[in-house]
Amino acid sequence: MNLPRLIAKQAHSNLADEFAAVAELAATLEASRASIVLFFCSPHYDLPKLGRALADAFAAPVAGCTSAGQIGERGYVDGGITAVSLFSAELRAKPYLISSLADSTQATDIGYRAAVDLTRGTASKAFGLLLIDGLSNAEERITAALFEALGDVPLVGGSAADDLTNSETFVYHDGEFVRSAAVFVMFDTTLPFATFKIQHVLPGHRKLVITEADAEQRLVFEINGKPAAREYAAQIGIELARLEPFVCAEHPLLLSIGGEHFVRGVRAVNPDGSLSFYCAIEVGLVLTLGERVSPLNALEAGFAGLARRVSEPAVVLGFDCFSRRREFERRGEEAAVSAFLASQKVVGFCTYGEQFDAQHVNQTFTAVALGGA
Repeated sequence: MNLPRLIAKQAHSNLADEFAAVAELAATLEASRASIVLFFCSPHYDLPKLGRALADAFAAPVAGCTSAGQIGERGYVDGGITAVSLFSAELRAKPYLISSLADSTQATDIGYRAAVDLTRGTASKAFGLLLIDGLSNAEERITAALFEALGDVPLVGGSAADDLTNSETFVYHDGEFVRSAAVFVMFDTTLPFATFKIQHVLPGHRKLVITEADAEQRLVFEINGKPAAREYAAQIGIELARLEPFVCAEHPLLLSIGGEHFVRGVRAVNPDGSLSFYCAIEVGLVLTLGERVSPLNALEAGFAGLARRVSEPAVVLGFDCFSRRREFERRGEEAAVSAFLASQKVVGFCTYGEQFDAQHVNQTFTAVALGGA
């Protein structure tokens, strides 16, 4: 009998005690010989204690972050900690800590170092996974710097979250949870894999031009030469008083880059009439008002396309924007989407933003599927 080329074991614990929760994970993950362990956890744990527990329990490389909910064998889950161990003689994974997000220099250096490390291996393919502080406003710079340094290596990932408190988000590296940082994991493998993204928004026909903005703060003051919130509401066809974040989530704006459309969602409608965005925004950008389609249909189509690239994934590492899940909850779609993700062997977390190649996006599902047959 042929053994699988990749074994992926998932586990989840809701135990409140950090050492007990990690022990419960370890009993299922059997990670003593794993290539890597990835985890996503509630921010409400005592994180220094959880860090010590993880360092004590696993000899394999470990990477993870705080979340706004996780995805695992039961689909969407809240609280606790979800983890996956990957076993394969054809897979190497090395985490790198980017400890300062103030500029992109360290990310560039680590990208070049990872590329050099890759040339020393025997595998023919690689991809990168990025977990980054979701309140840093640094995702665009770090993602772009890494992607440029890595050349043709695809990149996916998610921004760490904190159960929507917008207080502190953390990534984990070498026994410690760190703020204002990112963990980049280089995967070097001969296994079949594919990176992909799915969103349930199509471009409409209404165009909006950003005419006044603060790019660093992701603030837009004017659209089409008019007060931003008022013009956005008018384009949607509602009164300004009804422009709430959940309404914005269902009418996102799309930016076209190289023939692909990337979501630029609104984080908040501010008292001064400006709009706060989840992603970088700047004067002169031309955005298209998106039109919603069925999220379940979009997922089914995306995974059907994936099957032509990786016929039998052993695991799909997935990063799903928290605002998508909140939208699904409001519309009564969460149970169906959750069941679908579980059926596709997705493990991951609900994020404050997603990474795909050189782009930081939101209201998107980004992922990498690994084959193991």
